[in-house]
Amino acid sequence: MEVTLLGTGGPSGLPRPDCPCAACAVALGADARAAAALLVDGALLVDLTPGAAFAAARAGRSLGGVRQVLLSHPHNGPAVEVPAGLPQPGRVPDGRELALLTGHRVRALPMDAPGTGYAVTGPDGQRLLYLPPGAAPAGLEEAAGAYDMVVADVVGRPDALARLRVAGAVGPATDVIAVHLDHDVPPGRELARRLAAAGARAVPDGTTLTVGVYEDVPDVPRRTLVLGGARSGKSVEAERRLEAFPDVLYVATGGTRNGDGEWAARVHAHRERRPGSWRTAETCDLVPLLKDDGAPLLVDCLSLWLTDAMDSVNAWDDEWGGGGERALRARVEELTAAVRETRRTVVAVSNEVGSGIVPATPSGRRYRDELGRLNAAFATECEHVLLVVAGQALTLKG
Repeated sequence: MEVTLLGTGGPSGLPRPDCPCAACAVALGADARAAAALLVDGALLVDLTPGAAFAAARAGRSLGGVRQVLLSHPHNGPAVEVPAGLPQPGRVPDGRELALLTGHRVRALPMDAPGTGYAVTGPDGQRLLYLPPGAAPAGLEEAAGAYDMVVADVVGRPDALARLRVAGAVGPATDVIAVHLDHDVPPGRELARRLAAAGARAVPDGTTLTVGVYEDVPDVPRRTLVLGGARSGKSVEAERRLEAFPDVLYVATGGTRNGDGEWAARVHAHRERRPGSWRTAETCDLVPLLKDDGAPLLVDCLSLWLTDAMDSVNAWDDEWGGGGERALRARVEELTAAVRETRRTVVAVSNEVGSGIVPATPSGRRYRDELGRLNAAFATECEHVLLVVAGQALTLKG
């Protein structure tokens, strides 16, 4: 089964008409995208968009063999003219299946937002799932195995991938293609980096893909360290790396700090950002979690873990060289050894404090030095290390 993506952009395309934003300003050439539309084996057209016939011609395809045109979501604005020779577009009722004379079967899936998802099975048995913009499956039952290809709004609804993974509809070999791409993420390397973290990729308009043929599916790193200064966006970046995965365990190392209203507000803001399916554990005992098998871990943050570790070995005392230093080194080595051996997906957050002023107190300088050593040791065990500055993630490793 062959799929030609006549467009991969959001409903308004990219760049959006008359939009002055930075993402639209650089969405030129291969990064420009028409509204998403799929041509399946030249026989099925999903989503009729303006200029579909010209888009097909540019891709070396013809719409002359199209036997069915399906719409996946409400189209705003003026009605799109149906090119001569094409059947009138329609939608399949949720839960119903449509059989084409070409041997394709199309099943309509209900969504949690206006629109319809389509599961297409080709004559050769290959399976494709297409989701409309801004939507995720609603009440998805256990899938009959993973789809060979999923085409979805990965940027706008990463939780849709999480739901599909829970149901077994997306597996390690599923080729996940991001469409409905809008100006929320700058095109180019930043878009590719964000998608790779979710195990997805983007392709230019006009690309023809063969469903079921092995592709170089982005490999999600097992261990990632996200560094950054205060309010740099490091926690948001870390959360973003796992939002397309279900059943994440969020490990909060800061505790509740009863009576501290400002700290409670910080904790509340973090909780509000996280998907509702994630679980939370408030602990600094990271080694047992790393040694266990289970859901991905998001550890926020190592700098607070270090504070707890230094408290436990009296590392703040001026005379800590008598045993506190050795005890702290042992704690750090135990942690990094557990990171090295873990089989869980781990994303950890830590503060980068070595670029600021030298602290005025001995304890402040000691903490700064020990956090630098911890960050370096932890980063050594990670496949991927990022530094977040002003909300922009810079790749240091991986």
